[in-house]
Amino acid sequence: MLKKYFIIFFISMVPLIELRGAIPVSQGFGLPIISSYIICIIGNMIPVPIIYLFARKILEWGKDKKIIGGICTFFLTKGSRAGKKLEEKAGKGLFLALLLFVGIPLPGTGAWTGTLAASILDMKFKDTVLAVVLGVLLAGIIMMFASLGIFGAVGAIS
Repeated sequence: MLKKYFIIFFISMVPLIELRGAIPVSQGFGLPIISSYIICIIGNMIPVPIIYLFARKILEWGKDKKIIGGICTFFLTKGSRAGKKLEEKAGKGLFLALLLFVGIPLPGTGAWTGTLAASILDMKFKDTVLAVVLGVLLAGIIMMFASLGIFGAVGAIS
């Protein structure tokens, strides 16, 4: 069982998959939902400070390199677009917008992209981490309910 926890822990650290993919995998493994949720939250949050502090610098350094230039440019473009979209929609409510951006589990809206966008927008570190933590908690709850079939059960009732 420990091996399965390590697997979901590492899946939750992978960009674009994150805990949105790890929680359903945990249920496929038959792991308890609450402990899986906690493990996935921790795994999803570990990269956040590193992304905030270093990712933008590394991506800008690598964007004109022959081998890694394409992927660096892709992530810079994705982060810039996400940041601009957040800023346009949010105005002064950037904290809440980042929280919801990370918290609503749609493709490409997780902790990695949200943190990179916040870094590009020069949001404060503390505000970024708090908004991303709350967003990851929200996304985890949504994915937990989805993995348990609660949304389907509610739809069947109405």
